[in-house]
Amino acid sequence: MSKCKVAILKTTPRTVLSDYHELLNLAGYQDVVARDADTALKVNISWHFFFPASSTTPWQLDGVIRAMKADGYDPNLIHACHNRTVVIDARLGERENKQVNVVEAHGLRNIHLYDDGNEWIPVGEAVGDLTKKFLCLNQVYPDGFMIPKRFLGENIIHLPTVKTHVFTQTTGAMKNAFGGLLNERRHWTHPVIHETLVDLLMIQKKIHRGVFAVMDGTFAGDGPGPRCMVPQVKNVILASADQVAIDAVAAKLMGFDPLSIKFIRLAHDAGLGCGDPREIELVGDQDAARENWHFDGPYKKMTFASRMQHQIYWGPLKGPIEWSLKTVLAPWAYVASVVYHDSLWYPLKAKSAMRTALASDWGRLFQNWETLTPDAQGFPQVGDAPAELKTTGAAAFARSLGILGTCVREAPEFAARKRRAAR
Repeated sequence: MSKCKVAILKTTPRTVLSDYHELLNLAGYQDVVARDADTALKVNISWHFFFPASSTTPWQLDGVIRAMKADGYDPNLIHACHNRTVVIDARLGERENKQVNVVEAHGLRNIHLYDDGNEWIPVGEAVGDLTKKFLCLNQVYPDGFMIPKRFLGENIIHLPTVKTHVFTQTTGAMKNAFGGLLNERRHWTHPVIHETLVDLLMIQKKIHRGVFAVMDGTFAGDGPGPRCMVPQVKNVILASADQVAIDAVAAKLMGFDPLSIKFIRLAHDAGLGCGDPREIELVGDQDAARENWHFDGPYKKMTFASRMQHQIYWGPLKGPIEWSLKTVLAPWAYVASVVYHDSLWYPLKAKSAMRTALASDWGRLFQNWETLTPDAQGFPQVGDAPAELKTTGAAAFARSLGILGTCVREAPEFAARKRRAAR
């Protein structure tokens, strides 16, 4: 296998915009992202509340858009792209994480794939006989599944962050496709999540003109991610056309052996990318590439919710409970997740968990994002006071009640019954 390339740079708020421009070109994005095709910027929202390292940062999104404009890409062919899950409100998340501010400031289209007018088609129509090579999706969805029609022929640039995950140990570029290609029943794949990510990468390589990833590690998340993490300031950004390689480099930075992570190993062995750090060409900041953050990982201090998820998908509760997640009874799990994460953990623990990150320059940049004026390099000033979040404590609890109602009202099991009744 020829060497693949991953670009890595250290950055600061003062230089973050020019650093992102340099990063993309170090990674050779113009050779991958076709200029005459629509480009979807696949935003990552792992939590609809702001939590450092959990979701695409505004400076990440802004840096990529500015770089593309500076390099002559037509803004009319660039759009932000969102999907939803049964427990994450993407419209709330894009506001709380200040992503929509960036999209509107640049005058770009903002596409939510589940809105009316966005057609989804059977995967077989899009990829043909490739379905015969799937590791698991034919078994998970014996009647097939749908993917967004608009993805066919589009470029896609994934915008993940560097963080751990209780299902996959780490999450990044490959996992970001999970939030775009599959619909609300994607939780059916959790027992075979590693194989699912490999199948989704095969689909991406078939349907997209170009596939690229830009990963933000200004904040990085350790612990039981992608939500209840221990955020740390790491000042690193990465980019690559190889989805496997960028995930491998991020895993190595966090202190893990990339090839011991199942989805990376499976994708590497399948020839879908390079998961072996010895075969990856690192360009940019070599000192940054040699860092080892010695993260604990997601399994050392799991939350109650993550322990229960493991018991249900891979432990003794699989037989008694897991079947219910594929029936009309499934909304019990959505309610449990919202209550634990949004009504309890975030109001009670998020502020203390975020304190150090919010006091950093990046925290102040986030706090003052709407009022700051960048120059060509980045942000000369970020403000003096540490960030203070309004949606914590009682305010977060009150907001969670609305999310809970939306979660139940829009549960796919209930929505399907409503559609049948309407006929």
